[in-house]
Amino acid sequence: MPGTPPTRFVFLGPEGTFAEQALNSIPAAERGSRTSARSVPEALESVRAGEADAALVPLENSIGGAIGVTLDELAEGEPLVITREVVLPVEFVLAARPGTTLPRIRGVAAHPQASNQCRGWLRAHLPDAVVVDVLSNGAAAAGAATGEYDAAICAPIGAGRHRLDVLADKIADHSDAVTRFALVSRPGPPPPPTGDDVTSLAIYIAHDRVGALLSVLMELAVRGVNMSRIESRPTGETLGRYVFFLDCAGHVADVRLGEALQGLRRVCADVRFLGSYPRHRLPGMGDRPIPAPPGLSDADYADAAAWLACLRTGDLT
Repeated sequence: MPGTPPTRFVFLGPEGTFAEQALNSIPAAERGSRTSARSVPEALESVRAGEADAALVPLENSIGGAIGVTLDELAEGEPLVITREVVLPVEFVLAARPGTTLPRIRGVAAHPQASNQCRGWLRAHLPDAVVVDVLSNGAAAAGAATGEYDAAICAPIGAGRHRLDVLADKIADHSDAVTRFALVSRPGPPPPPTGDDVTSLAIYIAHDRVGALLSVLMELAVRGVNMSRIESRPTGETLGRYVFFLDCAGHVADVRLGEALQGLRRVCADVRFLGSYPRHRLPGMGDRPIPAPPGLSDADYADAAAWLACLRTGDLT
């Protein structure tokens, strides 16, 4: 039933990863069932098939950029919508079985993205250790727990789950790195506006038309809609054909954004609505959204609409 809170959650596994840590921050997930999936497509397909109410998957990382497979899955197949975002600080730790010391470490298990984000620390503290690529942070912790590897670079939740000692914490080269996760559900009424929302879209432009992308940007700019992100992904049809992913400030219920969506519908080959949802702001991420320019607030739009209605009825007072 639309509007019913989700009770069955799936997340990108395995257990002991940042995705599980992000899911734990959602109150409804603490009371519901939680299942790990082997991949982003598997997680989202379980929602499409009705086997889960919502899936938590990574959307982008402040160091590595957008998660291509997630964008591709949202742009294709049966429609899904984002109902919530979770922004999680990425704090890697070096963990090992109790009794292990740094001088005894010869092999370190790590997901390639994790080891890439900790290169400076590894070079300074474990210059002779061999870094072994594994499929996930959770798999790295599990391998260290069984003794397959001397140590692991993993999420704090992974070290705790596998009863590993944390030999060093916050070892990432960029201390302010974050990963943005999306909670994805089947289509239904979006969460109500909060005044600080994000609307995500996938748009297909007309490739045989000069200035097609500029027309898209103008539909937003003339209404004072701030675009916080734009990404392009190949459609797979032919070389040079792309789908563009946009994050815009505002909610589908807002007058300004609503008019912009109507404009995009007119000028684009296709528009896929990916959801309107509250922005997740971590401490230190900034203040409230920048106000609309003069003449472009929702109040201004309402006043203009009322004025036009009067003109159409002959009321010029």
